[in-house]
Parts: sequence; C-alpha cells; structure tokens
Amino acid sequence: MPARHDITAETELWDTYAGSAFKDDMEPVFNWTQYAGHGPGAEVLGEPQSVLEIGCGTGRALAYLAQRGIKATGVDLSSVMVKKTTERWGPMGVDFVCTEVLNHLRDSTQSYDAIYSIFGAAWFTDPAKLLPLLAERLNPGGVLAFSHPPAIPGAYGPQGMYKGGFAGKAMFTYRYSYTPRRWTGLLERHGFRDVEARVIDAPEPGHIGTLLVRARG
Repeated sequence: MPARHDITAETELWDTYAGSAFKDDMEPVFNWTQYAGHGPGAEVLGEPQSVLEIGCGTGRALAYLAQRGIKATGVDLSSVMVKKTTERWGPMGVDFVCTEVLNHLRDSTQSYDAIYSIFGAAWFTDPAKLLPLLAERLNPGGVLAFSHPPAIPGAYGPQGMYKGGFAGKAMFTYRYSYTPRRWTGLLERHGFRDVEARVIDAPEPGHIGTLLVRARG
C-alpha cells in the first residue's frame, strides 16, 4: 500500500519541530552528517552559483553558502520555520519559500546549479514523484546531493515515523529509505548520471552512519 501523505497533518508536525529545532544563537554551518564537524562539507556541491535546499529546516546551510556569494533559496513546509529563518538569514540574501516541495518544483520555472537536502525533503518525499521534478529544475551538469540515515537492513521503501516517541498526539509522516545500490538505480532511471551513493561511518564505531548520495543532471 502506498504512503498516504496528509500535508495538513505534516505541516503541524514540522511546525512543532520548528519550535524546538531553531535556536536564536545558531551560526551558519554546512554539514552532511548528524555529527558536528564530521564528514565532507559544501565541496560536494562543486562550485555552484545558485542552490536550492529542499526541506531546508533551520536554514544554517543556506546561510553558510550565502556568505560565500552563492544565490541561496530554501523551501520548507513549516510557516513557523520559514518565518524564523527569514528573520534570521533573510538579511544575508537567503530566499525562503513556505510551500510543499513537489508543488514548488512543479510551479516554479527557476533552475539551479545545485539542489540538495540534508536530512530534509529528499528523505520525506516519494522519489518516484520527486526525482523527475528535480531533474527538470537542475541546470545541465548541475549537482543533486542529499543525505539521511541509512536504511535499516530489510526495511526499505516508505517507513512511517511518529514524532516524539509513542505518547501524545499522533503526528506522523513517512520517510523513504533505500540501499545505496537502490538509490543509484532510481537516480539513473530518471536521467541522472555519475551517481555516487555511499554510507559515511559515524565517528564512533557501531553508531549510526550517514547515507550520502551525489549525482549530476
């Protein structure tokens, strides 16, 4: 049975997340993994002049890129988060858009040198719907890159996820988990090339690593 996304319910979930995730004293930083200072950085994107982050969350990565003269745009479903990020990073030239990512990609005519997601919309959106739209919005030769935790062995495809454990109001969404080999096949099927999908080990043995995927349009 396919995942049945309820955008209204998911918006409430991400608005709640925004209330706890955004900190007023945050600084710009670009990191693909969940471990501060661990793994590669923005060099994965090459040398883009324009970028789009899908599911941009706190906007720290976009602020980091904007500081380096890159035209930076972020899309996020949460109006709470977009208000906070616009107030904090907007003066640096970062443009934040509050909408559902598939709608934005369908409606926009803008294209980008790089599109990326750090534990963001690439993890929470059906790739069968997302990848064709990303291919349309990416400039020729541009970079698509995203990261999220590796799939739990044997648990692939859409996975239901509750917010904040198993007590309280039932707020949930779906995340999409695949092996590196499967991600490679999905991307190649939608016209991407030079696909690299790998798991970056955690800094401490036995801890959760990070799946990093990179491809060219």
